[in-house]
Parts: sequence; structure tokens; C-alpha cells
Amino acid sequence: MAAWKSELFCTAFNKGQLPAPALPEIVFLGRSNVGKSTLVNALLGRRIAKVSSKPGKTRSINFYGVDAGADKFFLVDLPGYGYAACGVQERRSWWRLIEDYFGQKRKISYAVHLVDFRHGPLAKDRELTEWLDEREVPRLVVFTKGDKISPGKRRAQYNALLRTGIDSLLPPFVTCGVNDADMQKLREGIIEALREMIRLDEAEAE
Repeated sequence: MAAWKSELFCTAFNKGQLPAPALPEIVFLGRSNVGKSTLVNALLGRRIAKVSSKPGKTRSINFYGVDAGADKFFLVDLPGYGYAACGVQERRSWWRLIEDYFGQKRKISYAVHLVDFRHGPLAKDRELTEWLDEREVPRLVVFTKGDKISPGKRRAQYNALLRTGIDSLLPPFVTCGVNDADMQKLREGIIEALREMIRLDEAEAE
């Protein structure tokens, strides 16, 4: 699969700045400090998302236009959630923006839920899963920080996490930092899931 071409399409800090639906949207979300910006940069092959040493710094919804040859879509980067050091009002404003986004009639294909491989789904991850279920948003689970666990223990950790009952469009992916091989597998999985969701949508519309 050829490398994706990408560009920042727009940034929204409030409901009025959200762009009109145009392309299928794949939504990336996860707890603060899960490594979302790092993964987005590695996936797109360029430093396009801002990476901060302090978690919870993404305070907007960022839309990245992605051209993957025959497949074109928006990668939608949502603010991280569950960062306790942020003020209550600030967290509420972030969630209000996310509610506004999902409350619109958009072309959301599915969500990519990033989970720390070391810990698996925590309470906030389970809350997010229930929240997405209520909105009937399918999800693809991607484990981050796989490199923090020794190679010899990764398979056991992966199997242990699967036994917790993780629901994912495809078997969850494990990413280790910015490993190119991991990113290529993830790109292929993202496109596979996108095509399947589009096929299902078209079948329902017939």
C-alpha cells in the first residue's frame, strides 16, 4: 500500500467551526497520555499533530484530509479524555464539543479507540465504550506503547487483554512506538475496516 498523502483540513474549537460533512470520517480517540498524537504522526508519516510532554493539551477537534489512493477520508483527532489535572469546567467544555460533533449528522464510519497496551481498558476506556455503543458507533481497537512490554511477553499480554471481552471491528492492533511495520499493518487495517463499513452502509441504503 502506497504511503498516504495528508494535510490539516481544519481545526474546530467550537460547534460553529465544525466543517460540513464531505468525506467518510474515521475518529481517533483515547485517554490523555495514550500516545494519540504520536501515533497519528507516525500513521500519516509526518509531524502534523502537535505532540506535547504534558497530557491533555489537545483542546480542539482536528480534521486531517487523507488521500490513500482509491480511498479518501477525514482522520478526525478528538481531544484526549480523563486527564484529572485539568479543571472541571475545562473538561466539560471539551466533552461538550465532542457531544456536538457526534450529535451532528456526519459521515462517521467508525472510531479508532486507542488503549495503552500495558494496562488494557481502564474505567475511562470502558465508559467510552459504553458511550460509543449508545451512539451505535463501531470501533477498531488499537493498542499503543507495545514497546513498553518486552517482546517475549507481548503475546501473553495480548491474549490476556482479549479475554477481557474487547469488541473491535478487526483483531486489535499492537503498535510499538513509531515502528514502520506496525504503521503499515495499521494503515491496511484502517482501509479494510473503512471499505467494509462503506459496503455495509451502501447495502442498508438499497
